Amino acid sequence: MAEPVGNWTADYDIFSPEYVKDPFPIWDEIRGKCPIAHTERWGGSFMPTRYEDLFNIARDIENFSSRNVLVADVMPQPGEELEEEPEMVETYNVGAPPITSDPPVHTWARKLLLKPFSVTEVAEYEQETRELCNELIDAFIDKGRADGAVDYAQQIPPRVIASMLGIPKDMTATFTEWVRGFLELGLTNPQLRQESARNIFMFMNDQIQERKAKPGDDLITRLLAEKVEGEPVPESHVLGTCFLLLVAGIDTTWSSIGSAVWHLAQHPEDRKRLIEQPELMPNAIEELLRAYSPVTMARYVAQDTEYAGCPIPEGSKVLMNFPAANRDPKVFEDPDKVILDRAKNPHIAFGVGIHRCAGSNLARMEMKVSIEELLKRIPNFKLENPDVVTWAGGQVRGPRIMPIVWGS
Repeated sequence: MAEPVGNWTADYDIFSPEYVKDPFPIWDEIRGKCPIAHTERWGGSFMPTRYEDLFNIARDIENFSSRNVLVADVMPQPGEELEEEPEMVETYNVGAPPITSDPPVHTWARKLLLKPFSVTEVAEYEQETRELCNELIDAFIDKGRADGAVDYAQQIPPRVIASMLGIPKDMTATFTEWVRGFLELGLTNPQLRQESARNIFMFMNDQIQERKAKPGDDLITRLLAEKVEGEPVPESHVLGTCFLLLVAGIDTTWSSIGSAVWHLAQHPEDRKRLIEQPELMPNAIEELLRAYSPVTMARYVAQDTEYAGCPIPEGSKVLMNFPAANRDPKVFEDPDKVILDRAKNPHIAFGVGIHRCAGSNLARMEMKVSIEELLKRIPNFKLENPDVVTWAGGQVRGPRIMPIVWGS
Protein backbone atom coordinates (compact mmCIF):
# COMPACT_ATOMS: atom_id res chain seq x y z
CA MET A 1 0.00 0.00 0.00
CA ALA A 2 1.29 3.47 -0.89
CA GLU A 3 2.40 5.82 1.86
CA PRO A 4 -0.17 8.47 2.87
CA VAL A 5 0.31 11.88 1.28
CA GLY A 6 1.73 14.52 3.60
CA ASN A 7 2.35 17.24 1.03
CA TRP A 8 0.03 17.53 -1.95
CA THR A 9 2.20 20.05 -3.80
CA ALA A 10 5.41 17.99 -3.64
CA ASP A 11 4.18 14.40 -3.24
CA TYR A 12 0.66 14.07 -4.68
CA ASP A 13 -0.87 10.67 -5.34
CA ILE A 14 -3.60 10.57 -8.01
CA PHE A 15 -4.52 7.01 -7.00
CA SER A 16 -4.90 7.62 -3.28
CA PRO A 17 -8.45 6.86 -2.05
CA GLU A 18 -8.72 10.41 -0.70
CA TYR A 19 -7.86 11.94 -4.08
CA VAL A 20 -10.08 9.60 -6.09
CA LYS A 21 -13.12 10.12 -3.86
CA ASP A 22 -12.92 13.90 -3.35
CA PRO A 23 -10.13 15.67 -5.26
CA PHE A 24 -11.70 19.14 -5.15
CA PRO A 25 -10.24 20.44 -1.84
CA ILE A 26 -6.87 19.01 -2.85
CA TRP A 27 -6.94 20.97 -6.10
CA ASP A 28 -7.88 24.10 -4.16
CA GLU A 29 -4.87 23.59 -1.88
CA ILE A 30 -2.45 23.03 -4.77
CA ARG A 31 -3.88 25.91 -6.78
CA GLY A 32 -3.41 28.26 -3.85
CA LYS A 33 0.19 27.27 -3.18
CA CYS A 34 1.98 26.74 -6.47
CA PRO A 35 1.40 26.73 -10.23
CA ILE A 36 2.85 23.25 -10.83
CA ALA A 37 2.78 20.43 -8.30
CA HIS A 38 5.23 17.54 -8.50
CA THR A 39 5.47 13.94 -7.37
CA GLU A 40 7.84 11.00 -7.75
CA ARG A 41 4.99 8.51 -7.37
CA TRP A 42 3.80 6.29 -10.23
CA GLY A 43 6.75 7.09 -12.47
CA GLY A 44 6.89 10.76 -11.52
CA SER A 45 4.95 13.70 -12.95
CA PHE A 46 4.18 17.40 -12.78
CA MET A 47 0.60 18.67 -12.40
CA PRO A 48 -0.83 22.15 -13.11
CA THR A 49 -4.25 22.91 -11.62
CA ARG A 50 -4.94 26.51 -12.71
CA TYR A 51 -7.09 27.20 -15.77
CA GLU A 52 -4.60 29.60 -17.37
CA ASP A 53 -1.72 27.16 -16.97
CA LEU A 54 -3.65 24.19 -18.39
CA PHE A 55 -4.77 26.35 -21.29
CA ASN A 56 -1.23 27.53 -22.07
CA ILE A 57 0.45 24.14 -21.74
CA ALA A 58 -2.18 22.40 -23.88
CA ARG A 59 -1.48 24.81 -26.71
CA ASP A 60 2.34 24.52 -26.45
CA ILE A 61 2.75 21.44 -28.61
CA GLU A 62 6.47 22.01 -29.20
CA ASN A 63 7.45 21.51 -25.57
CA PHE A 64 4.57 19.27 -24.49
CA SER A 65 4.12 16.33 -26.84
CA SER A 66 1.18 13.91 -26.93
CA ARG A 67 3.28 10.86 -27.73
CA ASN A 68 2.35 9.33 -24.34
CA VAL A 69 -0.97 10.38 -22.79
CA LEU A 70 -1.20 7.83 -19.96
CA VAL A 71 -1.00 9.47 -16.54
CA ALA A 72 1.11 6.70 -14.99
CA ASP A 73 4.02 4.65 -16.28
CA VAL A 74 4.01 1.84 -13.79
CA MET A 75 6.62 -0.74 -14.72
CA PRO A 76 6.78 -4.41 -13.68
CA GLN A 77 8.28 -5.18 -10.28
CA PRO A 78 11.83 -6.62 -10.16
CA GLY A 79 11.65 -10.25 -11.22
CA GLU A 80 8.41 -9.74 -13.13
CA GLU A 81 8.44 -9.68 -16.91
CA LEU A 82 5.75 -8.79 -19.39
CA GLU A 83 4.75 -11.40 -21.95
CA GLU A 84 6.19 -11.08 -25.43
CA GLU A 85 3.71 -9.45 -27.76
CA PRO A 86 2.43 -11.34 -30.82
CA GLU A 87 4.09 -10.15 -34.02
CA MET A 88 0.89 -8.47 -35.19
CA VAL A 89 0.71 -6.33 -32.07
CA GLU A 90 4.41 -5.44 -32.19
CA THR A 91 4.10 -4.45 -35.83
CA TYR A 92 0.88 -2.50 -35.49
CA ASN A 93 1.30 -0.98 -32.04
CA VAL A 94 1.33 2.59 -33.28
CA GLY A 95 -0.46 4.13 -30.33
CA ALA A 96 -3.91 5.63 -30.57
CA PRO A 97 -3.88 8.40 -33.18
CA PRO A 98 -4.79 11.20 -33.29
CA ILE A 99 -4.68 11.49 -29.51
CA THR A 100 -1.12 10.13 -29.29
CA SER A 101 0.25 11.89 -32.35
CA ASP A 102 1.83 15.29 -32.95
CA PRO A 103 1.78 17.31 -36.18
CA PRO A 104 2.10 16.67 -39.04
CA VAL A 105 0.48 13.23 -38.57
CA HIS A 106 -1.99 14.60 -36.04
CA THR A 107 -3.37 17.10 -38.54
CA TRP A 108 -4.68 14.55 -41.04
CA ALA A 109 -5.34 11.90 -38.40
CA ARG A 110 -7.80 14.16 -36.56
CA LYS A 111 -9.37 15.33 -39.81
CA LEU A 112 -10.35 11.73 -40.58
CA LEU A 113 -12.62 11.77 -37.52
CA LEU A 114 -14.20 15.22 -37.76
CA LYS A 115 -16.95 14.36 -40.23
CA PRO A 116 -18.03 11.04 -38.65
CA PHE A 117 -18.23 12.81 -35.29
CA SER A 118 -19.85 16.01 -36.55
CA VAL A 119 -23.12 17.19 -35.01
CA THR A 120 -24.98 16.14 -38.14
CA GLU A 121 -23.65 12.58 -38.31
CA VAL A 122 -23.82 12.02 -34.55
CA ALA A 123 -27.52 13.02 -34.66
CA GLU A 124 -28.17 9.91 -36.77
CA TYR A 125 -27.51 7.82 -33.63
CA GLU A 126 -29.81 9.81 -31.33
CA GLN A 127 -32.99 7.77 -31.84
CA GLU A 128 -31.06 4.52 -31.44
CA THR A 129 -29.57 5.88 -28.21
CA ARG A 130 -33.03 6.84 -26.89
CA GLU A 131 -34.33 3.36 -27.60
CA LEU A 132 -31.31 1.85 -25.87
CA CYS A 133 -31.83 4.01 -22.77
CA ASN A 134 -35.46 2.96 -22.57
CA GLU A 135 -34.57 -0.71 -22.95
CA LEU A 136 -32.17 -0.37 -20.04
CA ILE A 137 -34.76 1.45 -17.92
CA ASP A 138 -37.40 -1.19 -18.81
CA ALA A 139 -35.14 -3.81 -17.25
CA PHE A 140 -35.06 -2.19 -13.81
CA ILE A 141 -37.88 0.35 -13.43
CA ASP A 142 -40.29 -2.09 -11.74
CA LYS A 143 -37.66 -3.10 -9.19
CA GLY A 144 -37.55 0.34 -7.60
CA ARG A 145 -33.78 0.28 -7.55
CA ALA A 146 -30.80 -0.08 -9.83
CA ASP A 147 -27.15 0.68 -9.98
CA GLY A 148 -27.00 3.99 -11.81
CA ALA A 149 -23.43 3.28 -12.87
CA VAL A 150 -23.45 -0.43 -13.68
CA ASP A 151 -27.02 -0.87 -14.96
CA TYR A 152 -27.33 2.43 -16.82
CA ALA A 153 -24.34 4.75 -17.41
CA GLN A 154 -21.87 1.99 -18.24
CA GLN A 155 -24.23 0.29 -20.68
CA ILE A 156 -24.82 3.20 -23.06
CA PRO A 157 -21.48 4.32 -24.59
CA PRO A 158 -20.20 0.81 -25.38
CA ARG A 159 -23.30 0.00 -27.42
CA VAL A 160 -23.32 3.34 -29.25
CA ILE A 161 -19.66 3.18 -30.25
CA ALA A 162 -20.13 -0.49 -31.21
CA SER A 163 -22.94 0.59 -33.51
CA MET A 164 -20.73 3.22 -35.14
CA LEU A 165 -17.83 0.80 -35.62
CA GLY A 166 -20.07 -2.05 -36.74
CA ILE A 167 -18.80 -4.41 -34.07
CA PRO A 168 -21.02 -6.75 -31.98
CA LYS A 169 -23.13 -4.89 -29.42
CA ASP A 170 -23.56 -8.11 -27.44
CA MET A 171 -19.85 -7.92 -26.56
CA THR A 172 -20.43 -4.86 -24.38
CA ALA A 173 -19.35 -6.61 -21.19
CA THR A 174 -16.14 -7.76 -22.85
CA PHE A 175 -15.38 -4.30 -24.24
CA THR A 176 -15.97 -2.80 -20.80
CA GLU A 177 -13.65 -5.33 -19.17
CA TRP A 178 -10.91 -4.60 -21.72
CA VAL A 179 -11.24 -0.82 -21.43
CA ARG A 180 -11.21 -0.88 -17.62
CA GLY A 181 -8.23 -3.23 -17.76
CA PHE A 182 -6.32 -0.80 -19.94
CA LEU A 183 -7.35 2.67 -18.75
CA GLU A 184 -8.45 2.15 -15.15
CA LEU A 185 -7.25 -0.94 -13.32
CA GLY A 186 -4.27 -1.41 -15.63
CA LEU A 187 -2.75 1.97 -14.88
CA THR A 188 -1.19 0.51 -11.74
CA ASN A 189 -0.96 -3.06 -13.07
CA PRO A 190 1.32 -3.32 -16.13
CA GLN A 191 0.48 -6.98 -16.83
CA LEU A 192 -3.25 -6.24 -16.92
CA ARG A 193 -2.69 -3.13 -19.01
CA GLN A 194 -0.66 -5.09 -21.57
CA GLU A 195 -3.13 -7.97 -21.71
CA SER A 196 -6.08 -5.60 -22.12
CA ALA A 197 -4.38 -3.57 -24.85
CA ARG A 198 -3.43 -6.76 -26.67
CA ASN A 199 -7.01 -8.01 -26.57
CA ILE A 200 -8.32 -4.77 -28.05
CA PHE A 201 -5.66 -4.60 -30.76
CA MET A 202 -6.17 -8.22 -31.82
CA PHE A 203 -9.97 -7.91 -31.82
CA MET A 204 -9.83 -4.74 -33.89
CA ASN A 205 -7.30 -6.26 -36.25
CA ASP A 206 -9.70 -9.14 -36.90
CA GLN A 207 -12.49 -6.66 -37.57
CA ILE A 208 -10.29 -4.75 -40.03
CA GLN A 209 -9.39 -7.94 -41.91
CA GLU A 210 -13.10 -8.80 -42.15
CA ARG A 211 -13.90 -5.34 -43.60
CA LYS A 212 -11.08 -5.70 -46.13
CA ALA A 213 -12.61 -8.97 -47.32
CA LYS A 214 -16.18 -7.74 -47.08
CA PRO A 215 -16.67 -3.97 -46.67
CA GLY A 216 -19.58 -2.91 -44.49
CA ASP A 217 -21.53 0.25 -43.75
CA ASP A 218 -19.58 1.31 -40.69
CA LEU A 219 -16.78 3.54 -39.46
CA ILE A 220 -14.05 0.89 -39.78
CA THR A 221 -14.85 0.44 -43.47
CA ARG A 222 -14.96 4.20 -43.88
CA LEU A 223 -11.52 4.68 -42.31
CA LEU A 224 -10.03 1.97 -44.53
CA ALA A 225 -11.39 3.78 -47.60
CA GLU A 226 -9.88 7.15 -46.63
CA LYS A 227 -6.84 8.52 -48.42
CA VAL A 228 -4.15 10.97 -47.35
CA GLU A 229 -2.24 12.79 -50.08
CA GLY A 230 -3.64 10.30 -52.58
CA GLU A 231 -2.51 7.23 -50.67
CA PRO A 232 -4.65 4.90 -48.54
CA VAL A 233 -4.42 5.48 -44.81
CA PRO A 234 -1.93 2.90 -43.45
CA GLU A 235 -3.73 -0.10 -42.02
CA SER A 236 -1.70 0.19 -38.83
CA HIS A 237 -3.00 3.74 -38.42
CA VAL A 238 -6.60 2.58 -38.83
CA LEU A 239 -5.97 -0.05 -36.17
CA GLY A 240 -4.59 2.53 -33.74
CA THR A 241 -7.54 4.83 -34.35
CA CYS A 242 -10.04 1.99 -33.82
CA PHE A 243 -8.24 1.20 -30.55
CA LEU A 244 -8.70 4.84 -29.51
CA LEU A 245 -12.37 4.94 -30.49
CA LEU A 246 -13.21 1.89 -28.41
CA VAL A 247 -11.29 3.08 -25.34
CA ALA A 248 -12.18 6.77 -25.44
CA GLY A 249 -15.70 6.13 -26.70
CA ILE A 250 -16.54 4.05 -23.66
CA ASP A 251 -14.77 5.07 -20.47
CA THR A 252 -14.95 8.85 -20.67
CA THR A 253 -18.63 9.16 -21.56
CA TRP A 254 -19.93 6.56 -19.13
CA SER A 255 -18.06 8.42 -16.40
CA SER A 256 -19.71 11.70 -17.44
CA ILE A 257 -23.18 10.14 -17.52
CA GLY A 258 -22.58 8.45 -14.17
CA SER A 259 -21.43 11.69 -12.53
CA ALA A 260 -24.49 13.50 -13.87
CA VAL A 261 -26.80 10.82 -12.45
CA TRP A 262 -24.89 10.98 -9.13
CA HIS A 263 -25.44 14.76 -8.98
CA LEU A 264 -29.12 14.63 -9.95
CA ALA A 265 -29.78 11.85 -7.42
CA GLN A 266 -28.79 14.29 -4.68
CA HIS A 267 -30.34 17.47 -6.10
CA PRO A 268 -34.12 17.20 -6.56
CA GLU A 269 -34.26 20.93 -7.31
CA ASP A 270 -32.10 20.40 -10.40
CA ARG A 271 -34.18 17.42 -11.55
CA LYS A 272 -37.30 19.54 -11.16
CA ARG A 273 -35.85 22.39 -13.22
CA LEU A 274 -34.77 20.08 -16.05
CA ILE A 275 -38.19 18.43 -16.16
CA GLU A 276 -40.09 21.71 -16.09
CA GLN A 277 -37.63 23.59 -18.29
CA PRO A 278 -36.27 21.09 -20.82
CA GLU A 279 -34.80 23.96 -22.82
CA LEU A 280 -32.17 24.19 -20.04
CA MET A 281 -30.72 20.79 -20.95
CA PRO A 282 -27.94 21.95 -23.33
CA ASN A 283 -26.67 24.45 -20.73
CA ALA A 284 -27.03 21.86 -17.99
CA ILE A 285 -24.92 19.36 -19.92
CA GLU A 286 -22.11 21.90 -20.24
CA GLU A 287 -22.31 22.70 -16.54
CA LEU A 288 -22.25 19.04 -15.52
CA LEU A 289 -19.28 18.52 -17.84
CA ARG A 290 -17.52 21.45 -16.18
CA ALA A 291 -18.24 20.44 -12.62
CA TYR A 292 -17.51 16.72 -13.08
CA SER A 293 -14.98 16.72 -15.93
CA PRO A 294 -13.76 13.13 -16.08
CA VAL A 295 -10.52 13.17 -18.05
CA THR A 296 -6.92 13.93 -17.10
CA MET A 297 -4.50 13.40 -19.96
CA ALA A 298 -0.70 13.47 -19.90
CA ARG A 299 1.90 15.24 -22.00
CA TYR A 300 5.49 14.16 -22.61
CA VAL A 301 8.03 16.96 -22.17
CA ALA A 302 9.90 17.01 -25.49
CA GLN A 303 12.81 19.15 -24.31
CA ASP A 304 14.04 20.79 -21.15
CA THR A 305 11.68 23.65 -20.48
CA GLU A 306 10.42 25.97 -17.77
CA TYR A 307 6.88 27.02 -16.98
CA ALA A 308 5.93 29.68 -14.43
CA GLY A 309 9.39 29.41 -12.90
CA CYS A 310 9.20 25.62 -12.62
CA PRO A 311 11.96 23.76 -14.51
CA ILE A 312 10.61 20.62 -16.20
CA PRO A 313 13.22 18.24 -17.61
CA GLU A 314 12.94 16.51 -20.99
CA GLY A 315 11.20 13.15 -20.70
CA SER A 316 9.02 14.24 -17.79
CA LYS A 317 5.29 13.67 -17.68
CA VAL A 318 2.84 16.55 -17.17
CA LEU A 319 -0.68 15.67 -16.06
CA MET A 320 -3.20 17.85 -17.87
CA ASN A 321 -5.65 18.24 -15.03
CA PHE A 322 -8.54 19.72 -17.02
CA PRO A 323 -11.02 18.84 -14.22
CA ALA A 324 -9.07 21.08 -11.79
CA ALA A 325 -8.95 23.91 -14.34
CA ASN A 326 -12.73 23.79 -14.56
CA ARG A 327 -12.97 24.47 -10.81
CA ASP A 328 -10.64 27.51 -10.91
CA PRO A 329 -12.36 30.39 -9.05
CA LYS A 330 -10.48 32.94 -11.15
CA VAL A 331 -12.52 31.81 -14.17
CA PHE A 332 -15.73 30.33 -12.72
CA GLU A 333 -17.84 32.07 -10.08
CA ASP A 334 -18.86 29.65 -7.34
CA PRO A 335 -16.88 26.89 -9.08
CA ASP A 336 -17.96 24.15 -6.67
CA LYS A 337 -21.63 24.91 -7.22
CA VAL A 338 -23.55 23.37 -10.11
CA ILE A 339 -25.53 26.18 -11.76
CA LEU A 340 -27.59 24.66 -14.56
CA ASP A 341 -28.04 27.97 -16.38
CA ARG A 342 -24.52 29.27 -15.77
CA ALA A 343 -24.15 32.12 -18.26
CA LYS A 344 -20.36 32.10 -18.71
CA ASN A 345 -18.90 28.62 -18.97
CA PRO A 346 -15.66 28.36 -20.99
CA HIS A 347 -14.89 24.90 -19.61
CA ILE A 348 -12.16 22.76 -21.08
CA ALA A 349 -13.56 19.34 -20.19
CA PHE A 350 -12.74 18.16 -23.71
CA GLY A 351 -9.28 19.71 -23.64
CA VAL A 352 -8.09 22.68 -25.62
CA GLY A 353 -5.93 23.29 -28.66
CA ILE A 354 -5.26 20.79 -31.43
CA HIS A 355 -5.93 17.81 -29.17
CA ARG A 356 -9.42 18.91 -28.16
CA CYS A 357 -11.61 15.77 -28.11
CA ALA A 358 -12.88 14.92 -31.59
CA GLY A 359 -15.73 12.92 -30.08
CA SER A 360 -17.22 15.73 -28.00
CA ASN A 361 -20.42 15.89 -30.06
CA LEU A 362 -21.06 12.19 -29.47
CA ALA A 363 -20.41 12.53 -25.74
CA ARG A 364 -22.80 15.48 -25.49
CA MET A 365 -25.53 13.62 -27.38
CA GLU A 366 -25.20 10.53 -25.18
CA MET A 367 -25.29 12.61 -21.99
CA LYS A 368 -28.31 14.62 -23.12
CA VAL A 369 -30.33 11.63 -24.25
CA SER A 370 -29.48 9.45 -21.26
CA ILE A 371 -30.47 12.16 -18.75
CA GLU A 372 -33.62 13.13 -20.65
CA GLU A 373 -34.89 9.56 -20.85
CA LEU A 374 -34.04 8.79 -17.21
CA LEU A 375 -35.90 11.89 -15.99
CA LYS A 376 -38.90 11.07 -18.20
CA ARG A 377 -39.27 7.58 -16.81
CA ILE A 378 -37.98 8.05 -13.25
CA PRO A 379 -38.32 11.70 -12.26
CA ASN A 380 -37.67 11.11 -8.57
CA PHE A 381 -34.67 9.04 -7.64
CA LYS A 382 -31.97 9.27 -4.99
CA LEU A 383 -28.84 7.52 -3.84
CA GLU A 384 -29.71 4.41 -1.83
CA ASN A 385 -26.68 4.97 0.39
CA PRO A 386 -24.14 7.68 -0.47
CA ASP A 387 -21.47 5.88 1.55
CA VAL A 388 -21.39 2.85 -0.75
CA VAL A 389 -20.75 4.84 -3.94
CA THR A 390 -17.31 4.04 -5.34
CA TRP A 391 -15.27 6.08 -7.80
CA ALA A 392 -12.55 5.36 -10.32
CA GLY A 393 -9.81 7.93 -10.70
CA GLY A 394 -6.40 8.63 -12.12
CA GLN A 395 -6.95 9.02 -15.87
CA VAL A 396 -10.76 9.06 -15.91
CA ARG A 397 -12.90 9.88 -12.88
CA GLY A 398 -16.43 8.61 -12.52
CA PRO A 399 -18.69 6.51 -10.28
CA ARG A 400 -18.36 2.73 -10.61
CA ILE A 401 -20.85 1.51 -7.97
CA MET A 402 -23.87 3.81 -7.39
CA PRO A 403 -27.14 2.24 -6.14
CA ILE A 404 -30.16 4.49 -6.70
CA VAL A 405 -33.76 3.99 -5.54
CA TRP A 406 -37.16 5.48 -6.34
CA GLY A 407 -40.82 5.06 -5.53
CA SER A 408 -40.42 4.73 -1.76
